[in-house]
Amino acid sequence: MTHKIQANASGTRNIEVSDQHLQTLRRYQLLDNLVGSDGIIDETVVDKLKFTVRSLLSGAFGNDKDLLDLCLDVIYNKHMKAIGLTHLLELYKEWRSEEVEE
Repeated sequence: MTHKIQANASGTRNIEVSDQHLQTLRRYQLLDNLVGSDGIIDETVVDKLKFTVRSLLSGAFGNDKDLLDLCLDVIYNKHMKAIGLTHLLELYKEWRSEEVEE
């Protein structure tokens, strides 16, 4: 299944996120503890996610096709900004809660 997240305030830019992308986020726990205690998602949080993924790719997980796809399609998408990450986190939480219910 494919989901669309809004990537800007006006809603003119979207990023497609597949269930496989969400599973990869869960497998690597990329969104766990990403946001600080203040709950603010800004460009520094987006950069933190990018740095984390970059270190995974340069290490033992550099050949993981799912992780590479997640990077190319979502995390390093040219439209990924703080608002996009906010919507990605919301989608991820919703997806996880539906998964638990099943």
